[in-house]
Amino acid sequence: MLLADQRSAVVAACRDLLAAGLVRGTSGNVSVREQATGTIAITPTGVPYPGMRASDVAALAPDGSQLAGALKPTSELALHLAVYRDRPDVGAVVHTHSVFATTFAVLGEQIPPVHYLIVRAGGAVPVAPYARYGTAELAESCVRTLGRGFAVLLANHGVVAVGADLAAAMAVAEAVEYTAELAWRARQAGVPQLLDADQLAAVAEAFAGYGQPSGRDESK
Repeated sequence: MLLADQRSAVVAACRDLLAAGLVRGTSGNVSVREQATGTIAITPTGVPYPGMRASDVAALAPDGSQLAGALKPTSELALHLAVYRDRPDVGAVVHTHSVFATTFAVLGEQIPPVHYLIVRAGGAVPVAPYARYGTAELAESCVRTLGRGFAVLLANHGVVAVGADLAAAMAVAEAVEYTAELAWRARQAGVPQLLDADQLAAVAEAFAGYGQPSGRDESK
């Protein structure tokens, strides 16, 4: 099966998003790009995640033409393709309708840096102007507002998170929702304290060395 690993990974990611409450029903969509060829595995439109199979996931050429998969790709295909065209560093796109982040999108407000995990998104998460879902206008608005960051809110719609690979994009989506929930809850009690640019830069530097070194022998 063409892009077998990537298509299976897309299904697993969708189920993880559903289990985490970051999507509801058939909302949201996920794609992964194979960097060597530029081919893309992307969720089909309107398919419930619990029953989705790897063979349902569309495999696309870089221009969006369908190479494999019996089902039509997501209605947000234009958005995914636009991100990949603009960002050679991006290997995966995760679009969610997570409740707290989408609340900020509905308010037309960026998610403020109330917690250091927002660094995964590149800092405060900006809001792209509203455009109807599935349109070229939405794709352009998303890419323009995303810039070199890793997350953007779509006004009155949801969240787009990107990363070098699917694990990184998923981590961004999770960090954005976590920070949005903290910001919302803190607002109910008072005025949240925000991290400044220097504090965020220090976190970004610390993140660069976070985790176990590559090549570590797990048997020791």
